[in-house]
Amino acid sequence: MDKKNELITLLKENQVVKYGKFTLSSGRESSYYVDMKRAITDPIILNKIAELITELIADDKIDKVAGPALGAIPIVTAVSLESSIPMLMIRKSKKDYGTSELIEGDLEDEDIVVVVEDVTTTGNSLIKAIQAVSSNGGLVKRAFVVVDREEGAIENLKNEGIELEPLVTVKDFM
Repeated sequence: MDKKNELITLLKENQVVKYGKFTLSSGRESSYYVDMKRAITDPIILNKIAELITELIADDKIDKVAGPALGAIPIVTAVSLESSIPMLMIRKSKKDYGTSELIEGDLEDEDIVVVVEDVTTTGNSLIKAIQAVSSNGGLVKRAFVVVDREEGAIENLKNEGIELEPLVTVKDFM
């Protein structure tokens, strides 16, 4: 079994997709919910995700791996450990105490950055993360999501000039 199918099996076994009536972060209602927090707190699933992303970026010259808080941070950490690429954590907004940074980690001008996310619907949080990296001097070359709900994220990121590469889609579960 290839690593993608191993990941799908692990996600199914851990009941990451739940069925019922759910309100998404966009405010829209859905008949299913992708509970990625359940997945990213499981070390076996997290390791499989890190292996997959690390393989996909192995031939690239990546300086940093980044992701938005909260859901992507365990993934970013796992990929950083697996690939030995330093990581960046992107806050939803600047904090008004301490260093007041939007991005935690050492982002230098023209660093080539891969941005990852746990799950996407429209891709808005991923777009904001990419814009944060770009506006702070980083060059986002690739973006990955563990599960794409296939509700516009790929198209919305394409409009931003970034190809979103899902590890799996909801169709893989249906």
